[in-house]
Amino acid sequence: MVLVTSREIFQRAEEEKYAVGAFNANNLEMVQAIIEAAEEENAPVILQASQGAIKYAGLEFIVGMVTTAAKEVKVPVVLHLDHGTDFEQNVRCLRAGFTSLMFDGSALPFEKNVEITRKIVEIAHPVGVPVEAEIGKVAGTEDHITVSEVEALMTDPDEARRFVELTKCDSLAVAVGNVHRMLTRTAKLDIPRIRKIKELVGIPLVLHGATGIPDDGIRDAIAAGVRKINIATELNRAFVNGIKESIQKMPEEVDPRKVLKKSKENVKAAVKEKMRLFGCIGKGV
Repeated sequence: MVLVTSREIFQRAEEEKYAVGAFNANNLEMVQAIIEAAEEENAPVILQASQGAIKYAGLEFIVGMVTTAAKEVKVPVVLHLDHGTDFEQNVRCLRAGFTSLMFDGSALPFEKNVEITRKIVEIAHPVGVPVEAEIGKVAGTEDHITVSEVEALMTDPDEARRFVELTKCDSLAVAVGNVHRMLTRTAKLDIPRIRKIKELVGIPLVLHGATGIPDDGIRDAIAAGVRKINIATELNRAFVNGIKESIQKMPEEVDPRKVLKKSKENVKAAVKEKMRLFGCIGKGV
């Protein structure tokens, strides 16, 4: 199947109250694992490329890999820019063939975030490409922040409503207790805040930093209105652990294909586990 937009898959997710997994990939094996998992589970899937992945693999290589893989399966596949940092990056990704964009202006003043997000929406909507934006600040573990500091950075529901009205963005990433790059599942989400934001903005909500959220928290977030859930750290950990396992079992092996086989298997298993949790199994075709 050719790549589709996130707007197409979110419509059904909204109607049937489940979330779509958005998985970050950094190389060929991860792309293959994610899309193979989606096909085997008959689930729609969003494959994401971050700024780091684009720098590492190259924009055209990423588009080529994902486009080729998507053509081999029947399930809907979206190619999404994760945490686009500026207007120019979004333009490059739009031109290269991404079917979903994101601008992360959460570190900017509200007015500047609105200005750039709206500008990206204005170039993307005429060609049918949706835009994800972010309001509130999802911190990372490297910030070493306290629980009270996490709470202070959370998305304000009224500000979110005004932001969506001004920008006309299609989905909204929110800060509701989630933290990037957590290695333990100890993040506690503010579910009432999610419900309030959803009530006010009406569009699909996005949960970043989901690796550190317990399964019950994920289920509650989906019930409250989250329709896209990002997974990156858990896949990276699964991939690297596969390399470690292979080298430990085959210390003399020099064929990288054999070494990376376990990594690919680990990533596929992790993706399938998340898809089951998100409720999107069987929603692909």
